[in-house]
Amino acid sequence: MDLPIKYIEKMKNLLGKDFDAYIKSFEDKNYQGLRANTLKISPNDLKNLLNFNLTPIPWCDAGFYYEDERPAKSPYYNAGLFYIQEPSAMSTGAMLPISAGDKVLDMCAAPGGKSTQIASKLNGTGVLVTNDISATRCKALLKNIEINGVCNAIVTNETPKNLAKKFKGYFNKIIIDAPCSGEGMFRKDKDAIKSWETHKTEFCCNLQREILYYAKDMLDNEGIIAYSTCTFAPEENEQMINEFLLKNDDFELIDFDKSSGFENGRKEWINADKIIDGIEKTGRLMPYKVKGEGHFLALIRKKGNKKNQDVSKIKEINKKELLDMETFFKENLNIPMYNNIEIHKTSVFSIPNGIDLSGLRVVRSGFYLGEIKTKRFEPSQAFAMGLKKEDAKHTISFNIDDENLTRYLKGESFAVNTNKDGWHLICIDKYPIGWGKVQKGRLKNKYLAGWRI
Repeated sequence: MDLPIKYIEKMKNLLGKDFDAYIKSFEDKNYQGLRANTLKISPNDLKNLLNFNLTPIPWCDAGFYYEDERPAKSPYYNAGLFYIQEPSAMSTGAMLPISAGDKVLDMCAAPGGKSTQIASKLNGTGVLVTNDISATRCKALLKNIEINGVCNAIVTNETPKNLAKKFKGYFNKIIIDAPCSGEGMFRKDKDAIKSWETHKTEFCCNLQREILYYAKDMLDNEGIIAYSTCTFAPEENEQMINEFLLKNDDFELIDFDKSSGFENGRKEWINADKIIDGIEKTGRLMPYKVKGEGHFLALIRKKGNKKNQDVSKIKEINKKELLDMETFFKENLNIPMYNNIEIHKTSVFSIPNGIDLSGLRVVRSGFYLGEIKTKRFEPSQAFAMGLKKEDAKHTISFNIDDENLTRYLKGESFAVNTNKDGWHLICIDKYPIGWGKVQKGRLKNKYLAGWRI
């Protein structure tokens, strides 16, 4: 591995006797991971379903290492049963305590690994605002939210400053997967080395300070910020947290379970006149000690009593506009209509917690249910992914080896063995993957064009 000389010198100084072990870790294979989407399937059921060699990831109950397989080629991936994620990166979502009904913000969310993990823990309750400042990266974020069947998420494309104007004191949990110098990615991505030489630690620190500055104002009392990076640089990790806590005495570090492979944060690596007590409560996954690329994590709690700020504002809807949608529900589903409905032109959304999103750049304002057409309602792909098979009155299921499954995922129409015309929820085994409309024994394919294989 051709590492920059300045980086080698820095790591040798930091790691001391562990430096040789760190350098030797570059000879190890890249560790690859996938995480069960517990909105749809248990980790044990996923392991039994996939014909892969899976071994558990110690710090994530839903995570598995895989080796030579190509999981993204599996149709079960299209059903949103799992998310492919670097093992160390699963640690943030695993260690952040989530309660039912929590209001959560993921500030730097794309492509969505930590957001989908938190969504699984929320299990359809509360609200998840998942944001990225890059409009391009938001496209991947949106797809991952939808393919994972997340029904309580809002996707935004905003700056921290603009989010803070809207959500003062609103969130119970905030995730900051901070933009960083990416030293933990050197082993698996040579481009990360080039990026390190361009985006120096000082540049990243300025971004991190700004994000933390706005995040603290969006957190309710008793709330927790999960701050994580994939760099080893103390300036961006322990030192950044030390600086933040010295300036904000209404916040405190809290400990988390480090028995799965974490080591305590390194107090001795901080270059500062004053170091707060308990900085060791931060944690590190180091690649020469665990099977992963490495990660830093700090959990920071805001002191005081909860205030439960509210930013809800649902628009009044003419019920006549929803008549066709109500008919669709009655004829095709076994579940009641969703609450907090809003209509944007012809698109219908269920807005989690009824959040008022005015003034924000919104990519997806909630659970996208479908489109109001002339005298009919047409359900969306996202809606299908958020359902269970038993939610639908009419279903068509393919097994994993059925050639019609491949035809469906390619967007083809074909004959099916059913006498029932109309909308059907299409499934792999018992797991929904989209919609189809049957007419006289032939399936009109409604699988989203942009998702086709």
